[in-house]
Amino acid sequence: MPTPTRAAPRGSSTTPATGGFVLVVLAALCWGTAGVSGRVVADRTDLGPLDIAWHRMAIGAAVLLAAHLLTTRRRAGTAVRVTRPVAVRLALVAAGLAAYQLAYFAAVASAGVSVATLVALGLAPLLIAVGAALLGHGRPDRATGVALAAALTGLGLLVGLTAGASAGTAVLLGALLAVGSALGYAVVTLASGDVPAGVPVTLAGFVGGAVLLTPVALVAGLRLTTEPVALLTLLYLGVVPSAAAYALFFRGLRTVPGAVAAIVTLLEPVTATALATAFLGERLPVGALLGGLLVLAAVAGLYLRRVVAPAVTPQPDGAVP
Repeated sequence: MPTPTRAAPRGSSTTPATGGFVLVVLAALCWGTAGVSGRVVADRTDLGPLDIAWHRMAIGAAVLLAAHLLTTRRRAGTAVRVTRPVAVRLALVAAGLAAYQLAYFAAVASAGVSVATLVALGLAPLLIAVGAALLGHGRPDRATGVALAAALTGLGLLVGLTAGASAGTAVLLGALLAVGSALGYAVVTLASGDVPAGVPVTLAGFVGGAVLLTPVALVAGLRLTTEPVALLTLLYLGVVPSAAAYALFFRGLRTVPGAVAAIVTLLEPVTATALATAFLGERLPVGALLGGLLVLAAVAGLYLRRVVAPAVTPQPDGAVP
């Protein structure tokens, strides 16, 4: 989903598009720690997927709201009017975030961190590319298509070799839940891509998502915990791979097309799989490393292409030709 790109400031060696690319990479690396964090909480407490998802959304919303209030004076005069179409996009972002979190942690509980993350994020680029085409944003260019094919092939190797020996009802259920998570993630990416700069999309998404999850969690019997390690992990989950990572991601989407961002965020399942292998004992077959390398190669290729691409001169209306 191409978004308007402004020319780099004079004297700068990094174009806005490249800077946005780096922000999306950092967001993906942060997200890669979420599954392991949720698993740590689940292993130490009786909190279920809904409880963990609610804590993540609520803590993230509180952190983002505090940051927003602390920086209000510095943003005086920069507020953007929220029109009805923008409000609809923000509502979709909130709903997508809530659905994504809940389905993801449910998939982790059922199939493990590696399989859940690989399936959820592996499907996301394809769903986003199809969704962007259906919404009239055109097909991804050839380089993006090649990177998408390489990344999906790599994830196919990772998923097939990692989950092949674990066939069963739990893994199947986890994979289906991960598909739902991928749909939620695609909605978030597509809905947030054209939100004007100045609109606090991250704050709106997390506050709205927390509001949507709260009555569901209360009806289901929301569980809390006082276990020290679990509490610290929940705080980390709400701050780093949530508030901070999504702020980086949405800022990066201002200059990075949604299809490209989706491929870059495939670093998340690679990171999650590596952490799950190192700390949770989820074994990754040697052959699956080739899949991980393919994903990394696809992301690196996209990055190099954006670095060497000539700076785009904006038109009088600020749009890119």
